[in-house]
Amino acid sequence: MSCSSCSTGKDGQPRGCKNNGTCGTDGCNKLTVFDWLSNMSLPGGEKPFDCVEVRFKNSRKEFFRNSENLSLSIGDVVATQAQSGHDIGMVTLSGELVKVQMKRKKVDFNDLELPKVYRKASQKDIDIWQKCRDREEEIKKRAREIAIILKLQMKISDVEFQGDGSKATFYYTAEERVDFRQLIKDMAKAFGIRIEMRQIGYRQEAQRLGGIGSCGRELCCSTWLTDFRSVSTSAARYQQLSLNPQKLAGQCGKLKCCLNYELDVYIDALKDFPAQDTKLFTEKGLAFCQKTDIFKEKLWFSYKDDPANWHVLSPEQVKEILEKNKKKEKVASLEEYAVENIVEIEERVVFENVVGQDSLTRFDKPKRSKNSRNRNRNKKRKGGNNQRQKQNSGQNQSKKSTSNNNHRNKNKNANRSKSRPKNT
Repeated sequence: MSCSSCSTGKDGQPRGCKNNGTCGTDGCNKLTVFDWLSNMSLPGGEKPFDCVEVRFKNSRKEFFRNSENLSLSIGDVVATQAQSGHDIGMVTLSGELVKVQMKRKKVDFNDLELPKVYRKASQKDIDIWQKCRDREEEIKKRAREIAIILKLQMKISDVEFQGDGSKATFYYTAEERVDFRQLIKDMAKAFGIRIEMRQIGYRQEAQRLGGIGSCGRELCCSTWLTDFRSVSTSAARYQQLSLNPQKLAGQCGKLKCCLNYELDVYIDALKDFPAQDTKLFTEKGLAFCQKTDIFKEKLWFSYKDDPANWHVLSPEQVKEILEKNKKKEKVASLEEYAVENIVEIEERVVFENVVGQDSLTRFDKPKRSKNSRNRNRNKKRKGGNNQRQKQNSGQNQSKKSTSNNNHRNKNKNANRSKSRPKNT
């Protein structure tokens, strides 16, 4: 399923199709279905299924009947029936798997009014289709300007042309109902085509546009997520996340879909824990639950009069105290149970440089400023100069001492010569 248009370019750099999942070879699209029956032949006397699945721009898929018995395979560009004129799309699935997809999406394959595939697209059809696709960004920008002039509270997020260029569908988002009758008139006059307005949700808008999430990866809705489950703030409460809308909201402005990914695990784990609003009655005072950690299986409680000091308890200990409280018995204090939970601090795992790797904390050291570097250099220079001066002074002193010794030896020799008697 590799995508030839997304292969590497010059110097090994990725080229990319830049079509947001609508590349020509259909290999990098999230809605691609792998036809695992493509290499299997039909039994004798069986006719191939006469319906095919055709994908248009972004996530729009429809089923068409191959009434002309065309030999269609995945990736073929075909001209299909539309309400008026024809549309251009790409075949994404054919054969018996189309019947499975139609059942899953509750489409009756025996319906006689199912739209038809006219023919394989000719080069002229493809040229007109590409010209219309190239005009979409310009028309979308112009349509937004017209909506701003009319002061409409709406956002036009995407434009999709019909294959023959006679019609354009504008996708928009709005919080309230919008009267866009004048907008349609102005756009039809400006562009000279038939206009259709279709409202979509904010999640569908993010799905069509794509982007990068706060996790650093591409949005789930634009890569692999096909259905949108409702996300509530209770999912964040179960996972003990701060109810900060700036952190919990995605690019669509709604709660992130990934809040539901681990929700079932948290719910199953919290079944063995007491409720968050648990109160413990002790002789020292009333205690409230401040924090719960399902991974370490610990709960933190504090007294009503002393909320700053927290005491660590296990779920079993909390249940034991609750059973005593049901019998109208009070525990002396939480400290009796908290002392049992004191565990010696585990030794930290030291990074062992076994294969000659760099230290993991090499970037944690603070950077040295230029001034400190210059000071160290000056100190080194001064130290070197002082050593040189000491060496030179030592050499001078040794020279002086040798010269003095030579002078003394000369004087001694002269005195000896004077004291000797002359030969007669």
